Amino acid sequence: MKAVLQRVSAASVTVAGEVVGAIGSGIVVLLAVERGDGAREAARMARKIAGLRLFPDERGRMHHSVRDVEGGVLAISQFTLAANLDKGFRPSFDDAEEPQLARGMFDLFCQRLRAEGVPVATGRFGADMRVELVNEGPVTFILAFEAEADDAP
Repeated sequence: MKAVLQRVSAASVTVAGEVVGAIGSGIVVLLAVERGDGAREAARMARKIAGLRLFPDERGRMHHSVRDVEGGVLAISQFTLAANLDKGFRPSFDDAEEPQLARGMFDLFCQRLRAEGVPVATGRFGADMRVELVNEGPVTFILAFEAEADDAP
């Protein structure tokens, strides 16, 4: 499972001209589910994101989590993060999970994040989405967890 995290002051996702998800201050999470990812990776990713101290304290140091600042998460499924770009010029998506399984793991990730006390808005899985955000800082991180061998979906 791979994610790109961006600290934002506002973000929204639009599908066919309709805003389907939006947050104020918080984190935009672009999430790729890779083959073999399971419940363990979804829970671990959610726990890590909920607790990461990405928001500044009064001295400007990253000391507060999204929970601490009562922010939200806008979670967007982003299978292209699983692309392999090693050969040629066309991305290979062999490492991306099959859409039906990926959707289940994405939904589980969102459920686990909510269980961590973080409000979650989402895009629409598999749709052509337009994501708008105001990146604060800018603050952007990449987070990846390898699938555990005994954690098949």
